[in-house]
Amino acid sequence: MSFPTIPNITPSISISRSQVINLLLASIAFEELGLAHVINAEGEKIQAALGTLSVPGVSVTAPDFNSLISINREVNKTLQTVLKTQMLLQFKLDDVLNIPGITMP
Repeated sequence: MSFPTIPNITPSISISRSQVINLLLASIAFEELGLAHVINAEGEKIQAALGTLSVPGVSVTAPDFNSLISINREVNKTLQTVLKTQMLLQFKLDDVLNIPGITMP
């Protein structure tokens, strides 16, 4: 077996400091948007389980009590994970805002 040959790739990326900061802030915003979608999906999951989700053409019957408890536990685990991610994003935002030279409006 021979070793693979890797071409010499030397990308030339030229972005300014303010562009880097804007990209970091945008990445935080997109992650927050993704988490908002996860939270919304979990809310809809509970609504569907309770039979209160109003989707045209879809009818869901409420499961038994034990199934509701199980769904609640799973939603709780997911929301705990979302909360942990939110805390990490807060640390990331604090780090970006503490970059020397940033002027706050």
